[in-house]
Amino acid sequence: MELSILTSSAKTIGAKQTSKAIARDEVELVFVANNSDDRIALPILELCEVHGVAVDRNHSMEELGKAANIKVKAAAVGVLK
Repeated sequence: MELSILTSSAKTIGAKQTSKAIARDEVELVFVANNSDDRIALPILELCEVHGVAVDRNHSMEELGKAANIKVKAAAVGVLK
């Protein structure tokens, strides 16, 4: 999936905010950084599996932060429904 979707979509940024939105069934796609720590990524991946949310792990934390238009790295970014 292309990161360009993040510039025009409503989104959650960060592991906590994204996890909460997944649990509320508000997310259709999650980008999880391929270089994020497993203790952060694994709970998000498990939530995605339980809630049937598509996951993209093809980008780094730096790329996700830049695509989400924030000045820091991001471990996870969710695209809202």
